[in-house]
Amino acid sequence: MRISKYLIVLIVLLTMAVSAEAQTALSLEDCHRLALQSNGNLKISEEKKAETEALKKMALSEFFPKFSANGTYIWNEKTISLLSDEQKDRINNLGTTVLTDLAPSLNPTLLALLSGGNLAQNLNLTGQNIVNAMELDFTNVFAGTVSVLQPVYLGGKLRALYQAASLADQLSGIQYDKEKEDLLISVDAAYWQIISLQHKQQLAQQYCDLLTRLSSDVEAMKDAEVATQGDLTKVRVKLNEAQMSLTKANNGLALSKMLLMQLCGLPMNQDITLVEDTILVSYTPAESINMEEVWQNRSEMRMLDISEGIADAGVKIATSGLLPNIVATGSYVVTNPNSFNGFQTEFDGMFTVGVAVNIPLLHASDFYAVKAAKHKRNEIQYQRDEARSKIELQVNKLNYELEVANKKLAQALSNLENAEENLRLADESFKAGMINSNDLMSAQTAWLSAKSDVIDAEIEIRMSHLYLQQALGR
Repeated sequence: MRISKYLIVLIVLLTMAVSAEAQTALSLEDCHRLALQSNGNLKISEEKKAETEALKKMALSEFFPKFSANGTYIWNEKTISLLSDEQKDRINNLGTTVLTDLAPSLNPTLLALLSGGNLAQNLNLTGQNIVNAMELDFTNVFAGTVSVLQPVYLGGKLRALYQAASLADQLSGIQYDKEKEDLLISVDAAYWQIISLQHKQQLAQQYCDLLTRLSSDVEAMKDAEVATQGDLTKVRVKLNEAQMSLTKANNGLALSKMLLMQLCGLPMNQDITLVEDTILVSYTPAESINMEEVWQNRSEMRMLDISEGIADAGVKIATSGLLPNIVATGSYVVTNPNSFNGFQTEFDGMFTVGVAVNIPLLHASDFYAVKAAKHKRNEIQYQRDEARSKIELQVNKLNYELEVANKKLAQALSNLENAEENLRLADESFKAGMINSNDLMSAQTAWLSAKSDVIDAEIEIRMSHLYLQQALGR
């Protein structure tokens, strides 16, 4: 028998150990860490940050020279000739043509002497060499260049582009921080919502326990014929309602845990427990608020300030289209055939240096681009003014809500104290037979409502403080 008891105890302990392992205990810091690791929007923001950093470096690189190399090969079916066929024929027979033309005017003896020598043959050979020199061999053509392009002045466009890219990089960093801040606020809200629902669940269970005991007492009183079946039925109806409320509390708690697990990137079927249990921490509204400090701290205002700077850079970029552009160039050109030495089939090249200037004369599109950019800048300035007004209203509203929540809690605690005393007296009176079950259930309902109001006021204070701190940019 003792062995069986020991086995039972061992099995129970093992079951408790397995259950403990199956649950994951999470603190608020754990939830923050898990959410930051798994959130997809944060990863997108990180990629945007890396993108703007690369664009900033790209804009900076525009200030430096650009080097490039180009090469070309062309095969041509025919060569290029600078002489016509008739000219080539005459020059090829230069010696023969000369003797023929001179024959009528020369002494016969001299003509015979010239004809008998190699003069005609040598002149023909010279003519053939001339024809060959006039044939340019472009069958295989090679060309290559190595060039450098250095912007000197582009109307301020490069500086404005770098300014805009730098500001965009800052903007993406602020957007990442804002995304992170919103995520942590969502985690906090889900976390404390679960804590609140756990308290509501415990309260619902306590109420069910009260009604269960009352049901048992009234049933005993009915058996003793000091209570009616109607009294017992009313208690059981109230008990059923309480059990239904407990079921709803359990379901709401399960759904809230799912939301928190989704934010933390945990499996939905994983069972979790939360380390913190106390909702209330003393938070009081601010007596005075420095709105200038708030505006400086709020990410929305900083983003609008940066957006205004980007818009100002956009005006400068658009204006650059109406200003002169100056670019310095340099290159080394190599060709084959050699165009510097009678188109010989060999490589040769030369250096070139130059300056290119472009002066816009009539560019209507650039003029309207400047106007559009200025209107965009004005639009953002109006947005800043509107945002300042809305932030001031939001901060004052949240500070007022925190003040109201504190008053609600004070009233709820006072009501709870009275409800607990009333419930104690009603319970004693019921046991003494001085009141019926309906009066006791009324006292229990009043206690339940007062206790629930305290929980609601506590969570309202915590969440109001949380949102107020976010609104203050802290």
